[in-house]
Amino acid sequence: MGNIQLSQRTKGFISIIVVMLIWGSSFTVTKVVVTEVQPFIFATLRHIIASIVLLPFYLIHRKKVTQPLPYGKLALMGLTGITVYYCFFNSAMSRITASTGALVEGLIPVVIAVLAALILKEHLHKKTVTGIVLSVTGVILVGFVGTAHQPGNTFLGSFLMVCAVLLWGMYTMLSRSLKSSDIVVVTSVSTFIGTAFLLPVFFWEIYQHGMPVISTKAWVGMTYLGCFSSALAYFLYNRALESLPAAQVGNFLNLNPVIGALIAYLFLKDTITSLQLAGAVLVLAGIWLSNRKVSPEQG
Repeated sequence: MGNIQLSQRTKGFISIIVVMLIWGSSFTVTKVVVTEVQPFIFATLRHIIASIVLLPFYLIHRKKVTQPLPYGKLALMGLTGITVYYCFFNSAMSRITASTGALVEGLIPVVIAVLAALILKEHLHKKTVTGIVLSVTGVILVGFVGTAHQPGNTFLGSFLMVCAVLLWGMYTMLSRSLKSSDIVVVTSVSTFIGTAFLLPVFFWEIYQHGMPVISTKAWVGMTYLGCFSSALAYFLYNRALESLPAAQVGNFLNLNPVIGALIAYLFLKDTITSLQLAGAVLVLAGIWLSNRKVSPEQG
């Protein structure tokens, strides 16, 4: 059999699907870890692990890059997508349920689509808009039941997650604008910078409260998030942005609450209602519709 040649578009779809499988589990894992480890310490340890994983790949790829690196944009990526994002995300997850976090993060595709149209001048086709509406409706259905019947949600937690959503939209725009750069280098350097910015908060937390006693379960969770949810998934996410419009990539993020609900059902024995199943179908339908190829005359 001859070698199968995948188009850049197909590679982009495969990359973002793998990312969603990884990130769909992150709400549950984060919720487990954040009950033991303070949000800022958690964020720093997770990204120290991610930086260690990325370092050898960075050293290999850095030798191939001849042009100067856009350190300004990379620093902004580190701040928006790692330092401040995870301070907000972890703080939010300590105040809300995993299903609420997934629901609020369902707003990310809308934020990305609007920012892509305003900043990157990406044209929003009617099918893309319709798909986004369908999938966001699905997100609401998937997350609504869980948020309505589970205690432990606070307004501050939801507000912090909305802030995280806006930051992720900014990170996506910055990454998309660097699509001609080496993705391994972009992902690595932005992670290194974001981790470095976390260190002062990390040491301040330890000075104030001391280093927490971290169980083996929490270390396993942070290692999983650092290796897969941060290092691997960030690389694949940025790779997807090389070949797919930001709005299409963003719409895939609606799979997060669907996968999160399934993982919670399998491992935490959470129940999945008929309304949540209907929402999952809408999410998948919206992603399918928004990612269909559009002919020029369809605009």
